Amino acid sequence: MARFGFPALFCTLAALSAALLAAEPKSKSCSEVRRLYVSKGFDKNDAPMHEINGDHLKICLQGYTCCSQEMEEKYSLQSKEDFKSVVSEQCNHLQAVFASRYKKFDEFFKELLENAEKSLNDMFVKTYGHLYMQNSELFKDLFEELKRYYVAGNVNLEEMLNDFWARLLERMFRLVNSQYHFTDEYLECVSKYTEQLKPFGDVPRKLKLQVTRAFVAARTFAQGLAVARDVVSKVSVVNPTTQCTHALVKMMYCSHCQGLVTVKPCYNYCSNIMRGCLANQGDLDLEWNNFIDAMLMVAERLEGPFNIESVMDPIDVKISDAIMNMQENSVQVSQKVFQGCGPPKPLPAGRISRSISEGTFSARFRPFHPEERPTTAAGTSLDRLVTDVKEKLKQAKKFWSSLPSSVCNDERMAAGSGNEDDCWNGKGQSRYLFAVTGNGLANQGNNPEVQVDTSKPDILILRQVMALRVMTSKMKNAYNGNDVDFFDISDESSGEGSGSGCESQQCPSEFEYNATDHSGKSANDKASSAGVPTGAWAYLLTIFCILSLVMQREWR
Repeated sequence: MARFGFPALFCTLAALSAALLAAEPKSKSCSEVRRLYVSKGFDKNDAPMHEINGDHLKICLQGYTCCSQEMEEKYSLQSKEDFKSVVSEQCNHLQAVFASRYKKFDEFFKELLENAEKSLNDMFVKTYGHLYMQNSELFKDLFEELKRYYVAGNVNLEEMLNDFWARLLERMFRLVNSQYHFTDEYLECVSKYTEQLKPFGDVPRKLKLQVTRAFVAARTFAQGLAVARDVVSKVSVVNPTTQCTHALVKMMYCSHCQGLVTVKPCYNYCSNIMRGCLANQGDLDLEWNNFIDAMLMVAERLEGPFNIESVMDPIDVKISDAIMNMQENSVQVSQKVFQGCGPPKPLPAGRISRSISEGTFSARFRPFHPEERPTTAAGTSLDRLVTDVKEKLKQAKKFWSSLPSSVCNDERMAAGSGNEDDCWNGKGQSRYLFAVTGNGLANQGNNPEVQVDTSKPDILILRQVMALRVMTSKMKNAYNGNDVDFFDISDESSGEGSGSGCESQQCPSEFEYNATDHSGKSANDKASSAGVPTGAWAYLLTIFCILSLVMQREWR
């Protein structure tokens, strides 16, 4: 028996070894994980062929895994880019809508002014001939000021129109009284009687009201579209925090580490992560919705009483009616002016006959026919433009509160909301059990997936909230027919703001325009030239005294 002891022992050990090997779990293949990893442009040498020990993992679950440390790091970077890309896609469409509509409106309004000026010029040349040509700069200045108001906003429409009628009265008064010589001082006296005598009838009053309301509403609406475009553009550029990035890689790629390459994240799981990562964007929603409502209110005005197209198209016939009214009432007007300003000095006999022949009005302006409205470069009408924009505005409401859901509705980001049992929940392929948190920063304290510092709102978001708030206020003023103080939209503020401790009408915003006062100084120039306030000097002096006392004690 001793002769067979060694072989028997050897066979026993071999059998035990085979049993132990059979008892160990078979190492799973990572070929599919590796293939997808390489397809994203990563180095295949990073990815193991079979499962390895996962003690090196910092975000994904440890244990046997198909992810190396290099893979987890690159997945982390990739998840950030994927997130930024899908958010950008959602926002880019909205930005494109506002950008294209702003361009259409801007093109329409500018072309409308060009056509109105051309129509007036062509028809006045036919009607009044040389007489108009001699005074055409007066009408050219009118349209230049209207264009300047639309482009820059730094024109007081009421004062500008009053000045136009006063200058027109001076020219008309000289023409209907061509037998007299009038000094500049006398004509200044004449212009003072514009309101009292109403030489042009009720046309100036009505036209001033119509032009002011229509231009304020049109420009405010166009600027509102530009502000919406710029707000979306700035907010769409997201920069996820470290905590957000960890949650993103866990949602999007940690399933790969377990070999679950075809299993998509659960919808509610995705929703919680997106609401955490987009918490600050959610805080835009209130002011955004208020802004959209104000835009819709002004749109109604543009369709109705503040329609700039219905004001500008017949402006030539309205001015002509005013001129004819002055001609018909010239005797009464002249007598009252002579009483108030004194008798004028007659011209020599030779000059009188020449002046009378040059100053005679030969025809009344032809009647206006609505069907003869000029075609604008935009190839449309204001009514059609406004109808289209109103529909887009309604669709844009609640955009920011619905953004997390919109992202998760993308099939690249999550499984459908109906697939709740066969999805990735951050740990495995199973149902996601946590409730979905609310939108906005304040609701993220109990977010189970993303750690969010609710005490630190995003400064960029606060600045956009302020921009929307300021623009909403201007919209409401335009809706009520009040003039709006605009600044130049092309000069955005470059300063950083905290967004706290100031009222909506006092805080500077990057969409507040660069105001210029009558002296030509900008708002920023005035702020910088003002120096340090008296209170600030007193505060600095107090601090200096305290520091001096402390230093004296140290020296002792």
